[in-house]
Amino acid sequence: MRRWWQGRGGRWTRRSLTAGTLTLALLIAGTGAALRAQYAGVPGEDTRTRGRDAYWLGHAWVDGRKTEKDLDAFAAKVRGSGIKDLFVHTGPLDHDGTLPAARYPRAAWLVAGVHRRLPDVRVQAWLGDQLASEGPVGLRLGDGATRAAVVTTARQVLDRARFDGVHFDLEPLPSGDRNYLALLDALHALTRPRGALLSVAAHQIDPLPALHAAASGLTGHGKWWSQAYFAQVTRRVDQIAVMSYDTAMPVQSLYGGYVARQTALALQVTPKDTDLLMGLPFYDDESMSHHGSAETVEAAVRGARLGLARTDRHRRTFGLALYVDFAERDEDWGAYRRGWS
Repeated sequence: MRRWWQGRGGRWTRRSLTAGTLTLALLIAGTGAALRAQYAGVPGEDTRTRGRDAYWLGHAWVDGRKTEKDLDAFAAKVRGSGIKDLFVHTGPLDHDGTLPAARYPRAAWLVAGVHRRLPDVRVQAWLGDQLASEGPVGLRLGDGATRAAVVTTARQVLDRARFDGVHFDLEPLPSGDRNYLALLDALHALTRPRGALLSVAAHQIDPLPALHAAASGLTGHGKWWSQAYFAQVTRRVDQIAVMSYDTAMPVQSLYGGYVARQTALALQVTPKDTDLLMGLPFYDDESMSHHGSAETVEAAVRGARLGLARTDRHRRTFGLALYVDFAERDEDWGAYRRGWS
């Protein structure tokens, strides 16, 4: 994800992008032909939206910058699409796990306004922070008091704004982190009795066996999760969204093949009662980790459909997640609707 905490952790972001890009270069050199093969074929017309898609929305929706007119226009755009969930940026959390209510003064207005205009759409509080997993600054999941504070924060946003769920993005999160699993267990104990959703943004899955361990050893940055760890996370949540972008793939065929492979790997281990979403890049950066000409919405949609077709064609708990509204280009929404609706 193009990190909303970059201002607080820019040094970590630049280092991790460089390390991840070097590792991905090795991956491309070794598996380019296989990725292109993953992008070949025809997915079939039955691999279209299941009406379970999601949309990441920026902080302007809860801090007072957006108006009733903005909400009317957004509702008109989304109505009739496959969008079921909105992940609305409500944080960021402080490093101790707390979140002042002053950061989201218009959240209740937004939730009520969406429910009036789009009664079938759920609004979730998007919460997250930089983790102190690769440096001295950030939220520490190993601290029990911090995890308890995160749970308290989730309770507060659900109670104060009547969100339909909480969506967490905590990074960089190394594969196998048991403290994260403990946090998810505690959060689900909160959300389940309330009928609220627990949703998370997930790292990509090892495209090659044990690549997460090799990458971490070489670079100090764990870009991927093992498939087994991904499975452990999926069993603790109601919804999981794979951040299937910022891959450093240089051309569309490789990127689309990579998304197809990520989709297949995720489908293999995600329970049927957990919603699985594959992320779409609704932005156009040019950096070492993201080539806009390669990471297109068209390629991501086609890749997700091919992975779905080959792995679990008839699964209903599957969708796409659009990242992010404030960086969206005019052609992104059209490519999503044409390719998936």
